Amino acid sequence: MTFAATLLHWYARHGRDLPWRQTRDPYAIWLSEIILQQTRIVQGTDYWHRFMQAWPTVEQLAKATEDEVLRMWQGLGYYSRARNLHAAARQIAALGHFPDTYKEILGLKGVGPYTAAAIASFAFDLPHAVVDGNVYRVLSRHFGIDTPIDTTQGQRLFQSLAQELLPPAQASAYNQAIMDFGALQCTPNAPDCTACPLLTTCQAAHDGTANTLPVKQGKIKIRHRRLIYILVSHNGCIAIHRRSAGDIWQGLWEPFLTEVPIDASPRLPLWAQEAVLVRHDVKHVLTHQVLHADCYTLSCTQKPALPSDYIWVRHEDLNQYGIPRLVERLIEETPR
Repeated sequence: MTFAATLLHWYARHGRDLPWRQTRDPYAIWLSEIILQQTRIVQGTDYWHRFMQAWPTVEQLAKATEDEVLRMWQGLGYYSRARNLHAAARQIAALGHFPDTYKEILGLKGVGPYTAAAIASFAFDLPHAVVDGNVYRVLSRHFGIDTPIDTTQGQRLFQSLAQELLPPAQASAYNQAIMDFGALQCTPNAPDCTACPLLTTCQAAHDGTANTLPVKQGKIKIRHRRLIYILVSHNGCIAIHRRSAGDIWQGLWEPFLTEVPIDASPRLPLWAQEAVLVRHDVKHVLTHQVLHADCYTLSCTQKPALPSDYIWVRHEDLNQYGIPRLVERLIEETPR
């Protein structure tokens, strides 16, 4: 059998049963693709169901407020995805229908080449090959390609190869097959090559190089940050403000925050000198950052002079605001 035929045969027996694969609704498929960017399927599936229940159509999602969408997204991280999702829903609603060509889908906010190819093939059976981490791994190992995947040359090479291998009449099934094959069979670490249906034609299995492929040229430096939160309370309310653009968690709400160098001692404002430290060095790991948070509480008989963008919200009403998971943890684990 050919490479594609082998994958399709394997997929018919081992493919994952996912809810968005039971429909050709482009909205449901697009929603799953956005949620699953940087998110494991087991976690993303629950969020997909919640979104579909809250907003069964793209028109209903478009009518939601950004705060409502961010609250529903809370805990998934990478909140720019939620803002882009909402903006794209409004694009689609304004268009009057879900775009049904690769070029039009690529024009949606937050949609790149991989996502556009996935939606185009899964929803409309258009012959566009997907290239994600699983595809890079399968192709680099099977064909013995050591061109770094994080270079322009590598990306063009793998995209061209993926498109060449795609059977046009089975674009949807093939794209899902190669991604599932990478996730379940040709795994990142210690793949079981002896049970692989592509064993006899796989260059990496022949050379013993499976654990060295695919190749990446450079590694991203991890940044460490120290955040000092102060939970300022007054008459059962807590002071929060919305984070601005240009950093993590744009548009989400948080208590008073000051940031200090990672190796520096915390410096509290004069009005917060009586604050009590309740949580020290709570670590929160993002893709390229590690956040180290200290949390203080301060109960005031009079409201301190906070910046004008702060509002006072009752503790029991905090669940109506989109809050970063780190802040949610701090509040949950802090006695009142």
